[in-house]
Amino acid sequence: MGHYIYLYTVLKENKMAKVTDEYPGQLSDEDLKKSLINDVIQSGEDINKASTSKFPTETIELPSKGLVYPPDNPLSTGKVEMKYMTAKEEDILTSQNLIKKGLVIDALLKSLIVTPINYNDLVVGDKNAIMVAARILGYGAEYPVEIECPACGEKNKLTVDLTELVEKELDENDYTAGQNSFTFVLPVSKKTITWKLLTHGDEGKIETMVKSTKKRRLSSNVNPEMSTRFKYMITAVDGDETIKTIHDFVDNEFLSRDTLAFRKEIERLSPDINMSFYFQCDNCEHEVDDMQIPMTVEFFWPRA
Repeated sequence: MGHYIYLYTVLKENKMAKVTDEYPGQLSDEDLKKSLINDVIQSGEDINKASTSKFPTETIELPSKGLVYPPDNPLSTGKVEMKYMTAKEEDILTSQNLIKKGLVIDALLKSLIVTPINYNDLVVGDKNAIMVAARILGYGAEYPVEIECPACGEKNKLTVDLTELVEKELDENDYTAGQNSFTFVLPVSKKTITWKLLTHGDEGKIETMVKSTKKRRLSSNVNPEMSTRFKYMITAVDGDETIKTIHDFVDNEFLSRDTLAFRKEIERLSPDINMSFYFQCDNCEHEVDDMQIPMTVEFFWPRA
């Protein structure tokens, strides 16, 4: 679960609409305009609306398919419209103030999203998709990485095609359209917990609470992040929605065998992008079917 918390991604084969590997600046304004109008004609949209747009945009499909958002939320369509990155967004990426505060990526995505959404509503997996889409639209799909072979230790330099990433397969029968709410019977205690997928807004609250807890426990080396996440995810225990009941349960009754089963259930139902790829070492030919793509500064700050 932790691998996907701050990783934001997208895909090829109908997972991301009309994304090009080339930076739009390579095309003239007139060529971009013609391309946009042709796309609009093919999709049956309003030509006048597209031709008067101030910037080219792409429609990004979300891994959640919009299933976890209320019907009146624009995210319930399962899509967001994003504009191409410009010099304005590069100013954001190089803002030392935003970088120091850890807000640079969120500021970037907010600037790129055209659809009128509440950014805090985004579930983590959808935010992942938007982040990688932003990278593809801004700097292309080729992402250079260095992978250390787990067998021989050799460092392999290679390039990952971000458009070849695929989203996790979801069984829509596991979801109630318009609701971010699930139930799970714990295998050991047999208690029934009701829980939700975390949103960007939840992540901010969790970070604040973890920092506050650490300050109160200056002499402790224990990181309370996992238990804090559970407290935000679980919305009821055996139907009891009171915060005190939930917190007491997590702190005193949530057995480790039950937490393991719960984490597996979270992973199963969390919409996201599979950030792994096939790897073969150039030196010893060791193979890994699901090597995780490392996130480095090259992701949004590629070398010129």
